[in-house]
Formats: sequence, structure tokens, C-alpha cells
Amino acid sequence: MSSNKRNRVIVALLIALGVCVFVIGDLAVERAQALPDDTYKELQTFANVLAIVQKNYVEPVSTKQLINGAITGMLASLDPHSAYLTPDLYRDLEVETRGSFGGLGIEITIKNDMLTVVSPIEGTPAYKAGIKSGDQIIKIDNDFTKGMTLTEAVKRMRGPKGSKIRLTIHRAGIPDLFIVTVVRDVIRIDSVKAKELKNGYDYVRITTFQDGTDTDVTKALDKFRKAGHGQIKGLVLDLRDNPGGLLNQAVAIGNDFLDGGLVVYTQGRTASQQQKFFARKKKHFQDYPMVVLVNGGSASASEIVAGALQDQRRAIIEGTQTFGKGSVQTILPLDDDTALRLTTARYYTPNGRSIQAVGITPDVVVEPPRPTLASIEKSGAKIDQDEEIHERDLLHHFKNGQGKPTAAVPGSGASQTSHPAAPAGAPASAAAPKPEKDVQLEKALSILEHWGKYKTDLARNDAPPAAAGAAAANP
Repeated sequence: MSSNKRNRVIVALLIALGVCVFVIGDLAVERAQALPDDTYKELQTFANVLAIVQKNYVEPVSTKQLINGAITGMLASLDPHSAYLTPDLYRDLEVETRGSFGGLGIEITIKNDMLTVVSPIEGTPAYKAGIKSGDQIIKIDNDFTKGMTLTEAVKRMRGPKGSKIRLTIHRAGIPDLFIVTVVRDVIRIDSVKAKELKNGYDYVRITTFQDGTDTDVTKALDKFRKAGHGQIKGLVLDLRDNPGGLLNQAVAIGNDFLDGGLVVYTQGRTASQQQKFFARKKKHFQDYPMVVLVNGGSASASEIVAGALQDQRRAIIEGTQTFGKGSVQTILPLDDDTALRLTTARYYTPNGRSIQAVGITPDVVVEPPRPTLASIEKSGAKIDQDEEIHERDLLHHFKNGQGKPTAAVPGSGASQTSHPAAPAGAPASAAAPKPEKDVQLEKALSILEHWGKYKTDLARNDAPPAAAGAAAANP
């Protein structure tokens, strides 16, 4: 690369960083000292590396390809959720928030250098095929995934509707690898499922927070009230394995169950990231008994809702520790149909708790059953006691800013969404038998039936809601 071309690369990088420059001959001059001297020196180093690679790499490589790779690596080095979105990824992100997209139906990440399932999205063919949280995807078709980037893995999982993909899976406790064949399709997710439980109690399951989620929850609650002559006896809100979604939908869901007060607030470095979100005061508010179910797959918007209901003593949180994604990602479009997904702030619950890398601790801890335990012990295979993945397990996760340990696990990676479709099926030995009953849901019903006792115990052990409001007055 000539010195002229190298200088042009540096000029382009300076402009990308927001520095106003003008050119005299071959020299780029800053109009204002917007960057420190060491930044310019590092850009000179970058330009030198670019020149060396283009001159000596085994095959010709374009400047655009190298700079795109550098941008991708730069953002990936910050935290697990910041990313460079190519035009295809940017379009996919916009489509996914509307609840209809092409793909497979699984949330994936990289843990210990292996492509790992965070959670299957409920109702998708992957979910029905028995793909589970913690499953390691060893191969996509005939290609090994070790060392594969998330972006590359997502691209390989995409394809025309009706085309097949084979995933080679390793599952803790099962000694042999097995293959699941999935047929790609357009996945449409109904984010809200509602039904009546026994003894007159009601149930709402939210699988993701997307456009229209609040509308569907409101319809379900109205239906329950109509059936109960204007009253709801008690409600279970199921947020298990809900990876999150839109912030405005999380605030709206919080508003559905709260009689005013703070839902969540954010803190970042800029004024635009210092925001508070409140529920409206209701004229006719029904404070019916309520239990929220969570687990390690409950993340982001799910944790916002659970944290708000917990801090305001509106509901009892039951299940296991949540994922711990307490960061705000802002989409910053660029001029070439690409965009940056950049972490810009942290979420805080009304009590001032940072969710980041810690999550929400349930008021009542109930572990799910391990349906394959007997068969695992019989086979003599090693049992993985920590199959759930949390934010603290991901490489480059940042701390919550409140001095709490996060127990980082080296060799993990960033998370990104892709989505599957109808598989031809897996071997009988691969899919674990479903438990006969949902012990967490059964416990939730027991809590509703003994509501007075649980509310009294919580009030005895914790600060009242008024103290929570005071703590959040000056975040």
C-alpha cells in the first residue's frame, strides 16, 4: 500500500470517528483537535498493519473486507451484545422485532469456544424437536462449528424456505453425538399464550417482547376478568426462557400490573441514556395475587418486568436465578445500510439494583426436575450440574457497576439470535422425556393458594415499597 493510500485510509478512519478533517496535498489535517495524539498514532499502526496484510497475505484481500473485519472485531471486543450489523443482519433485526422472520428458532451464543444454545424459542419446530438450553452445536451440516463466528453460524443456518439443515448436537449426560434435521421455514411467533388453571387461577406466558405483546396481554387479562365477573382470582406470569426484546413493551407490561411507580431506569454516559420509565396510576386497580416464573433463560426485558414487580412488592418471583443481561443496546444506522448495535447504558430496577451480570434472585427458589438423571446415573456418564448459561459466563461481559462479583468464565462468547424450523426428527435416545408435571408451575399455584402467608413472610424480610421509591429518586 502506498503512503498516499495509507493516508487516505487514516483520513477515512478519522472521519468515521467524527473528526472533521481537510486535505492539503497528501496530508490530512484535523480542523479541530477532537482526538488525542495517541489515537492518531494507533490509527497509523492500523494503516501499517493493513498495508502489510494486503502485501503479504497468501491471497489478495480488499481494503473493505479488512476494515469490515476490523470493525466487527472491535465491537465484539467490547461486550457480548455490541455488534456490527451488515445490511442483511440489520434487516433481519428490524423484521424480528415484528415477530415474523425466516430461520430456525433458537437463541445461540458461544461458550467455551463452542456454539451453544441459550434457549429454543417456544412453539418453533426446534423447540418441538427437543433442542434444549445448553446443547452444543458441533457441526452445521458437514462443517465443524469450533472457531466459527456467530455471524458465520447465523448465515449458515439461514436459507430458503423448505431447505434442510443438519445439526450435530452434544448434550450433557448423553455420551454420543446425535443429529437433528431441521427444515427451514418462516417462523411467526405468537408472543403471548393464556389459559385458565385449576381452582380458578389464570396463566399468561410471554415468550418474547415484540410489537403487539402488550396488546395481547391486555386482551388476555380482559378475557380473564370477563370470565371472573370483573375479578382475577390470581395470576401466574410465566417469563421462563424469554430472551427479552423491546424495552417499550417491557415498560408497557410493567404498567399492566403496577398501580403507578417506577418500572425501570437507565444510566449511561450521555444525557439521552439517563431515562426513567413509570407505570400509570389507575383509577380502578386490582391488586390480585400474582406469581412470576423465571429461570436462567429469562433475560433483559423479562428481568426488567420481574425486577419491577419484585421491588414494588406486586408479585412473588419464583424459579431460578435469571440470565443477568442488564444492558441497553442502541441501534445506530450508518450511511451504507449497515448499523452498529452498541451497548450504551445499564438497566436498574426501581430499588436501584443493577441487573447486569447478576440477574434477578427469586423470592422462592424452585429448581426444575432433571428428567434424565436416572438414565444418566445408570449409564455412568458425567452429570453437568450447571447447564444454564448466564451473562456472567460470556466473554467480555462487563460488571454491574455496584461492586458485586460476577464469576467470569474464560473462553465464552457473544450472543446473537437465529431461528429454526420443522425437523425430520432426532433419534429416540437424543430427546429427554418430558417431566410428568411442571413443578415450578405447581409451586406457583401453591403460593397463590397460600397467598397471605407468603406476602407476610416477604414483608417481614424485606423493605416496603415506599423505601424502594425513595432509593430510586436519585439514581
